[in-house]
Amino acid sequence: MSTNSSRVGQLLLQGSACISWKQDVEGAVYHLANCLLLLGFMGGSGVYGCFYLFGFLSAGYLCCVLWGWFSACGLDIVLWSFLLAVVCLLQLAHLVYCLREDTLSEEFDLLYKTLCLPLQVPLQTYKEIVHCCEEQVLTLATEQTYAVEGETPINRLSLLLSGRVRVSQDGQFLHYIFPYQFMDSPEWESLQPSEEGVFQVTLTAETSCSYISWPRKSLHLLLTKERYISCLFSALLGYDISEKLYTLNEKLFAKFGLRFDIRLPSLYHVLGPTAADAGPESEKGDEEVCEPAVSPPQATPTSLQQTPPCSTPPAATNFPAPPTRARLSRPDSGILASRIPLQSYSQVTSRGQAPLAPTHTPEL
Repeated sequence: MSTNSSRVGQLLLQGSACISWKQDVEGAVYHLANCLLLLGFMGGSGVYGCFYLFGFLSAGYLCCVLWGWFSACGLDIVLWSFLLAVVCLLQLAHLVYCLREDTLSEEFDLLYKTLCLPLQVPLQTYKEIVHCCEEQVLTLATEQTYAVEGETPINRLSLLLSGRVRVSQDGQFLHYIFPYQFMDSPEWESLQPSEEGVFQVTLTAETSCSYISWPRKSLHLLLTKERYISCLFSALLGYDISEKLYTLNEKLFAKFGLRFDIRLPSLYHVLGPTAADAGPESEKGDEEVCEPAVSPPQATPTSLQQTPPCSTPPAATNFPAPPTRARLSRPDSGILASRIPLQSYSQVTSRGQAPLAPTHTPEL
């Protein structure tokens, strides 16, 4: 150790080993190489910062190769400069490959920014979801059906990207599906992974539409493997179904002039056939029709079973006063049942099910 330290001290004390400095200045290539290296080392971080950094370094080391070959005539200068230039070029090629791999098509990029980026979904997780649908964008022509009630099997889950889809049942309009809404979320949630079923509604494209579709088995396999993606789809599907339900609720408000709650039990009696199905008898109103309200035996109180079938309700009803609420736009189920005529209940029972929404409703 002492000998090594003494040698270092001697070298420092001796000063420069150059007896005479070179009189002529190096060529322009040498100075250009140093300028490019200086600019390269001023690069920032991130993908584009790395592009800037390795781009200038590659050009600078290539200039060093030319200077070592033509001016310095040093083999070691040429080899080292060439090696460093090759490393920088390989790094640039790797960055280009990674950037191209991360690039999505325009439709999927817009879908990520609209649906997943507000939820802070990682891009790598989104790529797994997109890979499950094979990165294919499908199309529907105008008036082309996506599903037919009672015929089309439920074997996929689709998300609308553009256009507008009309949902109907028995020729009766229910609601629209707009971009970035699931087209068959209720059907997806209604079945277990091992069950099979068919659509209960008809989906028809009103305009030219584009959508993506996940096969049922592949998506179930992905949701089973990735818990985060499973929670993400559960939240998106739940929100989508609630939006469809409240859309039907708004249709009822537009039809009857009262804001109904689709969760109320009495809505089954409200959603009977309209005037077009019931004939002219439905236009007579509450004064000419007097039928008893039929309800399940377990839900009917003893005091109400002894009520005469055609007795008109007294001025002061026996319903308890509803508690004070912040929102009074949706009346109570009992008040709705007393206000709506029940002459069509027998027809509803004969049909076996009530329609999901009134027949004559204004289109959106």
